[in-house]
Amino acid sequence: MLLTGPNGAGKSTLLRVLAGLRKPDSGQLLWHGESVFADRALHASQVAYLGHQDALKPGLTVTENLALFARAGQGDMQAALEAMDLLPLANLPARLLSAGQKRRTALARVLLANAPLWLLDEPSLGLDANAITLLGHALAAHRQQGGLVIATTHVPLPLTNVQPLALPGAGDSAADTFYQQEEDA
Repeated sequence: MLLTGPNGAGKSTLLRVLAGLRKPDSGQLLWHGESVFADRALHASQVAYLGHQDALKPGLTVTENLALFARAGQGDMQAALEAMDLLPLANLPARLLSAGQKRRTALARVLLANAPLWLLDEPSLGLDANAITLLGHALAAHRQQGGLVIATTHVPLPLTNVQPLALPGAGDSAADTFYQQEEDA
């Protein structure tokens, strides 16, 4: 699902609620019939969340940062580094990375989570065209394996067969138009 809408429409807040990081103002949030707040650790194991901040420790290398978030016995560090074209940067401290390299590292962390649900807040933020292609490959592979993706964006993402959800006030943004044209084709 692709969430679109103007700044302040609630896209990021909705993702934080779905991630179990914030309780909804009303109603319930259920995962397989159970409240996600009944067992936050269990819910966290089912979700990979990427917010606006890349959440990297500046003094640690790319690999060390990823190792902090890799679940024991899960995820393939080498594959995640390769998928996001980070092998040449693996031993570089995060403080020396460009914004796009930091974002690719944060996306590699999502890959390592091995979670069925990916919640991605502006995943293409700071990425160049090549990195957006890598993101598209990662999204497609996750979905092919039965994974779910809910992403927010203001620009088109490399996604096919997407279910758009325009939050109030979205109007006819470029991303909405792009995905409507894809559906009509």
